[in-house]
Amino acid sequence: MKTLVATFLIATCALSARANGLESLENFVRTVSSGRAEFSQVVTAPAKEGQTARSKTSSGTFEFSRPNRFKFVYKKPFEQSIVADGQTLWLYDVDLNQVTARKQSSALGSTPAALIAAAPDLRALQADFTLAAAPDKDGLQWVVATPKARDGQLQAVRVGFRAGEKSSGLAALEILDSFGQRSVLSFSKVEVNPNLPSDTFQFKPPKGADVIRQ
Repeated sequence: MKTLVATFLIATCALSARANGLESLENFVRTVSSGRAEFSQVVTAPAKEGQTARSKTSSGTFEFSRPNRFKFVYKKPFEQSIVADGQTLWLYDVDLNQVTARKQSSALGSTPAALIAAAPDLRALQADFTLAAAPDKDGLQWVVATPKARDGQLQAVRVGFRAGEKSSGLAALEILDSFGQRSVLSFSKVEVNPNLPSDTFQFKPPKGADVIRQ
């Protein structure tokens, strides 16, 4: 009997832990309509035979206004901007002076940005992702999102929230693509529901830039 009771308690605790991550994601999507943060990103390519894995680090700022508007501005080591204005997804590479424009409705669906910035509610996320809570790790509550579409380059995404910070707990975003490359974004100085200027997500290709429309 004691063994059965212990097993039941362990299972109950595990279910509770798994639910916390999903509850954090649901609460974040439901209560945070806009946000601003700084981020650092570490991209690690899979190790080749006889070699160690190599990583690249970048940093910048992140802003969003739900639904479907966000902006990543990479400042180091290379300047680059990714802007979603609600209609078009813009990618601007400063060094190349090149802008790539894609129709946002066909570019966002099963993307990491949809998880934290674009989707209006959890139901919208569940249309494109299978969501499952993962065990707590490094003091964070985690949710694993697996794209339902199997023809993309994204394998899985993990979102980490700081336990106990119901509305402002966004802490990390881990992205694994179909080639085995892992990208980890760590967020800091997170501001919840700031009043962002109306032109925050407007983008105009710089004069002389090469514009590629896809």
